[in-house]
Amino acid sequence: MLTFLRHWFKASPLLALVLLALAACGSSASAAPSTAAATLNAQQSGGFHFNLVASPGITSCLPQARGEATITRGSLNDELTVSVSGLAPNTGYDLFVIQLPNKPFGVAWYQSDLETDSHGNGSVSVRGIFNVETFSVSTGGTTTFPATHQYHLGLWFNDPKVPAKLGCEPGHNENNPIVTPFNGEQHAGIQVLNTSNFPDNAGPLSHVSA
Repeated sequence: MLTFLRHWFKASPLLALVLLALAACGSSASAAPSTAAATLNAQQSGGFHFNLVASPGITSCLPQARGEATITRGSLNDELTVSVSGLAPNTGYDLFVIQLPNKPFGVAWYQSDLETDSHGNGSVSVRGIFNVETFSVSTGGTTTFPATHQYHLGLWFNDPKVPAKLGCEPGHNENNPIVTPFNGEQHAGIQVLNTSNFPDNAGPLSHVSA
């Protein structure tokens, strides 16, 4: 190629310059796909999206109950945004990161309250570590356990009377609701949403790299 160009520079300098210009255009065109790929990668790195599904028995009283979540990685920590719909309106809920999506739930970590509007929709954002490195450990004190990962999410009714009133608990009513420890007072209702659409040992948080 160089010998060819030298020949044409001597024979026809103008034609040689045209050939060089065409070669440069070809190089730019071949670079375009890599730029598009970089843009696509940047869009994909915007967050990890996944769904929350109704907990056992919930569809009998809240047939449209569902949720979705996004984890966005940051340089020092992550942002977790959870949005819900089809829940009881104007009601308080409690969001936990948990070891197992269903009973007995394992190690659980209280993250945030969530309030629904008059249509049963709500959303909340939390900052913390929500990725493959999320874990709890107790090296002493009243309870001791080794480093234990929590890769699932669970959402509970804050008031135990609400699900009983809605008919979510056969055999129970407002006077004798099921009480669980999943709120700040350790006097919450039953679970309404979770991430049991993922395996027990591979919850959604485990799919987010550190």
